[in-house]
Amino acid sequence: MNYFVYFLRSLVEHRYYIGFTTDLKSRLENHNNGKTKSTRYYRPWKIIYSEKFINKKNAYKREWHLKHPKGYLEKLEIIKKYDSELNGEVA
Repeated sequence: MNYFVYFLRSLVEHRYYIGFTTDLKSRLENHNNGKTKSTRYYRPWKIIYSEKFINKKNAYKREWHLKHPKGYLEKLEIIKKYDSELNGEVA
């Protein structure tokens, strides 16, 4: 089974969300259908970046790292590189 760490960007506010899942498509649908409490008020969401892992432990560690102070600069670099809105492109 594959695991994914992903970044979402709200299409209505300048907000981001980081999570991990085994099914990106289904998870994005859950976010956009309001089934995730922490993201329901900023719908709709778009996946701007994902990383694939072969085990849950490594995916969870990566998500944790990106959500905490030690990973803050790396998180900003990922957002800067992969968020097309910041790069002047129309999604």
